[in-house]
Amino acid sequence: MSLIGVLLGTAALAGVYYYFSPQLPDVQTLRDVKFQTPLRIFSVDDKLIAEFGEKKRVPVSYEQIPTDFVHALQAAEDARFFEHFGIDIKGLSRAAFQLASTGAIQSGGSTITMQVAKNFFLTREQTFKRKFIEILLALQIETKLSKQEIMALYVNQIYLGHRAYGIEAAANTYYGSSIDQLNLAQLAMIAGLPKAPSAFNPITNSARATTRRDWILGRMLELGYIDSTRHAEAIAFVDNARYHRSDIELDAPYIAEMVRQQLFERYGEALYTDGYRVWTTVYSHQQQEATDALRRGLLAYTDRHGYHGAEASLDLDSLSSEADQLNQLRQYPTFAGLEPALVKSVTNNSAQLLLGSGEPAELKWDGIKWARPFRSVHWTGPAPQKATDVLSAGDIIRVMPDTDGTLRLTQMPQVQGALVALNPQDGAIRSLVGGFSFYHNKFNRATQAYRQPGSSIKPFLYTAALENGFTPASIINDAPIVFHDVSLEGNWRPENDNGEFNGPMRLREALYRSRNLVSIRIMRALGIEQAREYMLRFGFEPDKLPANLSLSLGSASATPLQIARGYAAIANGGYLVEPYLIDRIENAEGEVLEQANPVTVCHNCDAPNIETTTATAVLTDTSEPMPAAASQGSTNAPTPVAPRVISERNAFLIYDVMRDVITRGTGTRARVLERSDLAGKTGTTNEQKDTWFSGFSPDLVTTVWVGFDQPSPLGRGEYGSSTALPIWIDYMEEALAGLPDRPPAAPEGVVRIAIDPASGLRAWPGQDNAIGEYFRTEDVPSETARSPEQQMQAPPTEAIFGY
Repeated sequence: MSLIGVLLGTAALAGVYYYFSPQLPDVQTLRDVKFQTPLRIFSVDDKLIAEFGEKKRVPVSYEQIPTDFVHALQAAEDARFFEHFGIDIKGLSRAAFQLASTGAIQSGGSTITMQVAKNFFLTREQTFKRKFIEILLALQIETKLSKQEIMALYVNQIYLGHRAYGIEAAANTYYGSSIDQLNLAQLAMIAGLPKAPSAFNPITNSARATTRRDWILGRMLELGYIDSTRHAEAIAFVDNARYHRSDIELDAPYIAEMVRQQLFERYGEALYTDGYRVWTTVYSHQQQEATDALRRGLLAYTDRHGYHGAEASLDLDSLSSEADQLNQLRQYPTFAGLEPALVKSVTNNSAQLLLGSGEPAELKWDGIKWARPFRSVHWTGPAPQKATDVLSAGDIIRVMPDTDGTLRLTQMPQVQGALVALNPQDGAIRSLVGGFSFYHNKFNRATQAYRQPGSSIKPFLYTAALENGFTPASIINDAPIVFHDVSLEGNWRPENDNGEFNGPMRLREALYRSRNLVSIRIMRALGIEQAREYMLRFGFEPDKLPANLSLSLGSASATPLQIARGYAAIANGGYLVEPYLIDRIENAEGEVLEQANPVTVCHNCDAPNIETTTATAVLTDTSEPMPAAASQGSTNAPTPVAPRVISERNAFLIYDVMRDVITRGTGTRARVLERSDLAGKTGTTNEQKDTWFSGFSPDLVTTVWVGFDQPSPLGRGEYGSSTALPIWIDYMEEALAGLPDRPPAAPEGVVRIAIDPASGLRAWPGQDNAIGEYFRTEDVPSETARSPEQQMQAPPTEAIFGY
């Protein structure tokens, strides 16, 4: 009879199999499964910048799974996983009995293989039909895949709470580490999550999670996976799980958003699920310093202009409990390290605070006394004499650690800024910060803010002058002038920043002293259209450069990235590079999909010349794909050569002239860097609405802009040299550390001779105040300046360069 029963059971099973088999999916597809894996963005040096995607997942191979975790999972889910053929007869019998007696399957019976079948192919409904199909699929899976392949599928697919899918994502989410770095207790904790990710969650249900962890450890001891010593040590471990917002290693959200926007144009929604990995051109240490330098500079400006007062005030009488107070306080997020705090009480020399963490803190007088009241951008009120002059109980304020570790009163800056740094040899973006805090305001000022560059644009005009007959020693008159120009809406009386005029001066001096009247005369001498055409060579947008004399003073519109690109052509010897951000893109399998192949400076190549106003597209964070930097799949494409926009000799001359901006001009603060290869230019627009500093070495060009999002004056005494330059210095000190000091050498056809500083002519023999100046050989002055004795014997000749 027993044999007959077995035969009948087998026949019934076979019949059911053939009935359901047409409905079964092809388990062979599990070999090619693609896990939904987020987009991950990295710096050049492999620091994770961002992760985009609903499901946090980092697939691992079986070889990467710790043995202790395999054993913990077996203890929790399927002790006989490596022995059975896909189903557990005892467990299934128990489940069948529950179904028969209650009408529902309440527990157990599912092996890891069956869970793989369910997770990849089936719905979660609890019916006999679905359960039977699950069994059939498990049997098929076991015939097609190895145990190791099944285990890897399972641990990479399972949901483990807090958006973490798979064990590697869970290890990062709960412990901030990779799965292979966790101890036995932590591995057992994660192994307890598949059964109920919420109920046994170590963050939200610590006690229940620890109970389940200890049960799993007990099972591991019972099954012989661990000994009593390891069991005791793991049980004693106090769990330290907390939420880790991905394993972000580099704070660069503006960079991350630029990458995301660019790639979404090409990959669509698959960008968030297909496991793309993107390496940018950003160096982590430079990017972090760029962020820190910009924030320090904007906070310094904010402090100079006084304290605007509390962000809000709460009625502490109506919020008697600390829980209510915390609930109100936590509505104010922390931005850029500026932490909100509630003032609980104030004395003459300190204030007692409640922080968002729930901890009390003290704000001492040394952290308060700076806070003169803000009156306008032009002046502040009197210095406070006691803490109660500044703070009141119930105030919501912001604090940050001071240099000595104590708290300091601070405030969110209303002023904004941007910093962008490029490798001038190929346009690689090394650092980019688009504002004080991306999470406070996502507008990227480095790429989206078109602002007037002011005097920052003058080097491009002076380069045009040097290309058209002027020399660094040419004399131009710094004197008042009045224009009647219809395009400028009537009479125009331009002035220098200080309202003074210095008369005839050399072109070199005019640039490093930023004399507006000289710039206007140079543009008039060149002709407005010719000067404008030449300036467009540097990559500016034609509709952003006005066709009138105001262009000579910076009335154009440009982004910080565009300004940096233009300066790169001076830094690299005369070539226009294309800014790019993405170095390479890999798929989930590590195959290179795209590799950057940027236009690159080649001093020994036959580079094309740009003779027209046509400018190549500047990479932005809105819609531009990677231009010349994208090489689909190939890493062997020939390197495109950057076009030449300035002659080699002209590029050297303007570089050398701009070095004087730092050694003796408006950028002298940068002498603190003690380098001889630095050059640059400040920029300040009318009423100090936009302030700039752009500067470079042969290895790095950096532009800094500071201003308000809605253009308005920054205040008296605020210029590029006081707002933007300190940020530039702060950043460049770190970014250039370890790089050699290598000022450019004069190319063939450029000579240095002694000249008379007053006339720009050759120095007379024995002249005490003669200075050295560079000239192209064909531009060397043929005339010698007259000595004082000669000037007494005959009237002076006209030395001014015609204007």
